[in-house]
Amino acid sequence: MESLPNIEEIDFQKHLQVLQRRWLPAIGIFGVVVTAASMYAFSLKPTYEAEGSVLVKADRTSTLTGLGEDAGKLEALTREGNPLETQAKIVKSVPILQETIKTLKLQDAEGKPLELDVLEKALKVKAAPGTDVLEISYSDKNPQLAANIVNKVIDIYITTNVKDNQTETISARKFIVKQLPESERSVRQAELALRKFKETNNVLVLQQEATNAVNTISKLEEEITEAQSQLVQVSAKVQKLRTQAKANSEQAVEYADLSEVKGTQEVLTQLQQAEAQLQVERTRFNPGHPSVINLEEKITALKGLLSERTAQVGNSSQGIPAGNLQMGELRQKLLGELVENENEGIALETKIANLSQAKSGYQQRASTLPKLEQVQREYERKLKASQTTYETLLTRLQEAEVSQYQKVGNARTISRALVPTKPNGPKKIIFIGAGIVGGILLGAIAGFGLDIIDRSLKTVREARQLFKYTLLGVIPSVNKRSKNHTWIDTIDSSIPRVAVDVNQFPLGDAYQMLQANLKFLSSDREIKAIVVTSSVSKEGKSEIAANLALAMSQVGRKVLLVDADMRRPVQHHIWNLTNAIGLSNVMVEQIASDTAIHEVMPNLFVLPSGVLPPNPVALLDSKRMATLVESFTKDYEFVIFDTPSLAGTADAAVLSKLVDGTLLVVRPGTIDYSSANAAKEFLVQSGQNVLGMVINGVNVRREPDSYFYYSKDSIESDTVPRSGVFARNSHAEVGNSNTYGKKS
Repeated sequence: MESLPNIEEIDFQKHLQVLQRRWLPAIGIFGVVVTAASMYAFSLKPTYEAEGSVLVKADRTSTLTGLGEDAGKLEALTREGNPLETQAKIVKSVPILQETIKTLKLQDAEGKPLELDVLEKALKVKAAPGTDVLEISYSDKNPQLAANIVNKVIDIYITTNVKDNQTETISARKFIVKQLPESERSVRQAELALRKFKETNNVLVLQQEATNAVNTISKLEEEITEAQSQLVQVSAKVQKLRTQAKANSEQAVEYADLSEVKGTQEVLTQLQQAEAQLQVERTRFNPGHPSVINLEEKITALKGLLSERTAQVGNSSQGIPAGNLQMGELRQKLLGELVENENEGIALETKIANLSQAKSGYQQRASTLPKLEQVQREYERKLKASQTTYETLLTRLQEAEVSQYQKVGNARTISRALVPTKPNGPKKIIFIGAGIVGGILLGAIAGFGLDIIDRSLKTVREARQLFKYTLLGVIPSVNKRSKNHTWIDTIDSSIPRVAVDVNQFPLGDAYQMLQANLKFLSSDREIKAIVVTSSVSKEGKSEIAANLALAMSQVGRKVLLVDADMRRPVQHHIWNLTNAIGLSNVMVEQIASDTAIHEVMPNLFVLPSGVLPPNPVALLDSKRMATLVESFTKDYEFVIFDTPSLAGTADAAVLSKLVDGTLLVVRPGTIDYSSANAAKEFLVQSGQNVLGMVINGVNVRREPDSYFYYSKDSIESDTVPRSGVFARNSHAEVGNSNTYGKKS
């Protein structure tokens, strides 16, 4: 089952590649933004905010008229209103602001009096949540001025509030003085009416008497109820005790007296012992035995003595069982409780009768009180109302007289504004941090914008998707100054360089992979001659051709490298050869090719381009060239033709018809989409046999996909061990005995 591709991971890698490619402009924009933000942050002049607070409490001056308990409170007229918001508006009102500007002589930058709207915008008044406190603040570059303005506004606000309250106090006092005489007259009339009522009905404290009567009746009812409940409980207990003791209270007293008669208990004990002995003797002897007869006579005598003793107590001699004469401790206790509970029941019945009689007396007295009490209460209510009104007016008059000469207000200062020592507003670090964030965003945007504008092929994937040719090799971009690589020296640094030992990692492996892929590319016919070209110049086709030839020669193949670029030849510079005699001379002057071919390294032969002809296409598209190609393929195992790029020339296309195929070199970052599409269209229309393509100069660290058999990190360190599948030469020499380097 195929797994779905991870789209998010691919997109992330693509974006990371863009930033890697465009890091220089992104860093530049980041630096500019951060520098600008820092300069702006350090150029800001600090502002200082001074703050004071005022407590707003209920205005009591409006309640001096006695119009109501809730009058004068700071209440909103609507549900949405807030008294503190009203006071905040008053603080920022025009009179207070004008007085502040006038007192402090506030001026603008031109020396004119400060405008009201300017002061109003800078002055902030808000209510502290959940409190009755107004917070007043002002921001200015001068900390002393900010504190002065806040304190002056608070002072003017409180002064104005006091004046308003004093005006209300004077009005209230005049109203109270006018109402006092009439209120006093009402009090006197009510007192006179109440006194006449009491004298007529001989009542001193009627209300208290009625209250006591009601309370007493209620208390008597509770006591009666409680006594009745106790009587029920006692009656039930008496009945239970009678059952358990098997006697009533009279019998219990009689039994108790009998048991206390002197000598009764001793006789009763002897009688019981004799009866027990008789039982034993009867089991041993016959009824006529002397022992049995003696015991029977003894028992009869003891019973007679017991009867005489019990006859001393009332009528107890008649039918008193012997068991009642000798009671145990438990039965004595039960009989005692029975007597006590019967006595308690008699007492409760007497109490209930007495309480019921007292209740009836109080009820008769209470029945006459309601009418009198109703009339008395009416007189008392009138008197109390008159007195309350009169006392309230007197109290308010005293308060008004005191407040008239005092600074009474519903606002007071909690804390005055202090001169601020720390500047207010965003700190410099915030602007710098914002600059860093903005710089990162703008830098990323610039990088992505430049990448969108840039129409060049940037990655191996884009090249493969556009050309859709077989990928035969990927040549990584490696620093030619690396200490781990040896290069053939050239006079001009712009000339392509060739590594002396291409078995060296990583270029050696890359070119060995390329030559191996070419060798096994075709299974039916061996490839012996190829054309190396590119879509545009500067894609490194000559360097690819030279290093590929070197890689083939170092695995033991006899290779001929022909510089067929008779427009801008470069192979003679790579190998430090003269270009006086070369391919053009062989074709035009009909000289032997052996004269122009140089063996630059073992198994590697180079044929320079020779003198540049006026029409290179004519030479390449000739029978002489076809004959040379056929001759070269017979004498050498592999022939590589370095040809001009496809842009504007037909050299590569003409020569490609004479060889086994074309090897297309593509360099990301050098070729754009339009040139690549044009080259591809030309190759298709001309029917070229493109064997595959080589991606040159690849930055492995910027590639999301791996096209290599070694890791990306190893390219930077150059420390990955070789697999050992390719042959190595211990040294190499040029024709003039110049040593290019050794592989250790």
